[in-house]
Amino acid sequence: MKALTTVALASVAAATLMSTRPQDPQTRKDESMQLGNFSISLAVKDIEASKAFYEKLDFEEVNGIVEQNWVVLQNGTTTIGLFQGMFEKNMLTFNPGWTPMKETLQEFQDIRELQRALKARGIELQTEADEGTDGPASFMLVDPDGNPILVDQHVPKPKR
Repeated sequence: MKALTTVALASVAAATLMSTRPQDPQTRKDESMQLGNFSISLAVKDIEASKAFYEKLDFEEVNGIVEQNWVVLQNGTTTIGLFQGMFEKNMLTFNPGWTPMKETLQEFQDIRELQRALKARGIELQTEADEGTDGPASFMLVDPDGNPILVDQHVPKPKR
């Protein structure tokens, strides 16, 4: 019962905090990063077995080449990538400039803007996007628990 009370109090505190944030969309855009479409990239041992498992959960293949040991599956707006032998750990992935259906957005925060903001906040990057470019790019960081986070922009910088 004590745990439920703690959860309830935390929920109320979170709701109160959220209600005090500015509601103007432009203000919110200026104060928070827009990392883009989210997916999880799973480091799998057997891509065929993993693909079959997730297909039983009604995920459908939307990209990839199983013979090259990678495939992207989707169920609604939930996207998971299965990668065999490509990296050691599961990875959080964000794609600036894309909707969940891989449609290019007209307006979004370019990866180089995100990179500068993170560095200004004292976040150490493992790899960096080339600031001198305006096309597709990526950078990587690691959270305090060692989880890799890939920010991977596949589209050019938006025209402003």
